[in-house]
Amino acid sequence: MGKILIPVVALVLAIILPVGCNSAGCTENQTSVPLAGFYSYTDGNAISIDSVEIGGIGAPYDSLLVEKGAVRSVYLPFRPGRESTSFFFRYTNKEAHGMIDTLTFDYTTIPYFASEDCGAMYRYRITRVAHTRWLLDSVAIVDSAILNIDLQQIQLYYATPDSDRQ
Repeated sequence: MGKILIPVVALVLAIILPVGCNSAGCTENQTSVPLAGFYSYTDGNAISIDSVEIGGIGAPYDSLLVEKGAVRSVYLPFRPGRESTSFFFRYTNKEAHGMIDTLTFDYTTIPYFASEDCGAMYRYRITRVAHTRWLLDSVAIVDSAILNIDLQQIQLYYATPDSDRQ
């Protein structure tokens, strides 16, 4: 009896476990994290920012999002327990070495029950943006609702060498 019971139990577990842990109904990204892209203030074209470090200000643990790299876009995670999150952009190239722009988002946090498979997550609505203007010229919010979709909702505009920024 014991020799038959072990294969039967193994077969039942092999059938039940994959069904019990089903996550097919859940979206790939289970958090709402805004994506920011970099653009030229002069012509509006997408650009890459070279020699920049990006991180959270006052964030717990290691808040460095980009370490001395060249980036075309970056995810800027908001903190759900706060009404505001700030980021720093430290420029490390020799022309702008030591300059640091800061970018602050004020927002409301909206708890959202996605589904039985995904559970709960947070959504955000941006209510205000403030920033310094060392190299960062302006910020455009494409959509203030930060949802669980992979869409660039923040555009960061930089003065490029041929602009006549004042």
